[in-house]
Order: sequence, then C-alpha cells, then structure tokens
Amino acid sequence: AETRRLMRAGLGLIVLGHGSLVLGAIVHGSVLRHVSGAGRAVTPEYAVANVVSVGSGLLSIAVGIVAILVSHNRSRPELHWTLLSVSLLNLLLSTACSVGLVLAIALTIHGRGRHLVMGCNSSALPADARAAIVTNDCPFNTTRIYDTALALWIPSIVLVATEAVLSGKCCLVALILRGIGPCARSYGKEQV
Repeated sequence: AETRRLMRAGLGLIVLGHGSLVLGAIVHGSVLRHVSGAGRAVTPEYAVANVVSVGSGLLSIAVGIVAILVSHNRSRPELHWTLLSVSLLNLLLSTACSVGLVLAIALTIHGRGRHLVMGCNSSALPADARAAIVTNDCPFNTTRIYDTALALWIPSIVLVATEAVLSGKCCLVALILRGIGPCARSYGKEQV
C-alpha cells in the first residue's frame, strides 16, 4: 500500500508538473508576450510568477520521477535522501509560486488590469482594462489580455497548490523511510 501511494504521488506530480509547464507557456505566449514587447516593460510580479511557475513544474516532474524510483527501490538510502531534498525544495518553491500567483491576481484585480496593459503606450487607455480602447494604438486586445490572464492564473494556482501538497507527502515519506520523525518508529515496527 505504501509503495502504491508513493507511486501515485509520483505520477500525480509528473502530470501536475507538465500542466504547470503548459499553463506557464500559454501565459507567457498569450499574455506576457504582448505586454513585454520591445521597449515595453512588464511589471516584475508577473514575470517572476511566471518563471517560478515554470520552475515549479520542472521540479515537480523531477520529484515525481524520484518518488517512482523510491517506490521500486525502498532499500536504497541515497534515493531516500534525494527524495527528501528535492521534495522539500519543491514544497518551498510551489508554496512561493502559489503566493506569487495570488499576488499577481490580486494586483491585477485591484488595478483593474491597468498594469497588464501599461505597455500599450496609448493616451486613450481606460481606467479599466476590460473597457474597449477607442483607438488602434494598442497592438493587442486589452479585454482579451485581462480575461486570459485571470482564466489561466486560477487553474495554475490549483495545480501549484496540489504540487505543494504532494511534495509535502513525498517529503514525509522520505523522512519515515530514513527513520526520522514520530511516524518512523511505528513504520519500523510494521516492517519488522
């Protein structure tokens, strides 16, 4: 049962990691590409949240692979330590990514998308990014940028939060396998 749970967590992390990578690429390609073109600067919270999301996806895939390896080779202590270190790092990175994405959503909603369309350089920018711009000075549709960003960041938060939970479980399993913590004693008795 322990082996199956660890393998399921590993497979889940691989799938979630790929999902985070795809969502991060779509956010970059459909939103940040327009607002950070030549001569225009994107605000740091959007760029950092996107980069950390992609990094978290890559690290989740690595944790998933190591978790599957540990589930098949439970007697190898170097794999236990690898799982512990990589899953702990991914837990911290996924948590930071969740906070960054929540911050990006909060700033976007609070500013009504104004930060997302700052690269437009149009004097006719409305106070709300969802309002249509009368002139054609913007090379992109501002309403589409705002709605697309929010529609992609919300599922990305769900994926990253789930990655953090599964990484925490893998970290706990690695501690138990190494005999560290209060659950390790009961696990050792079961194995004997």
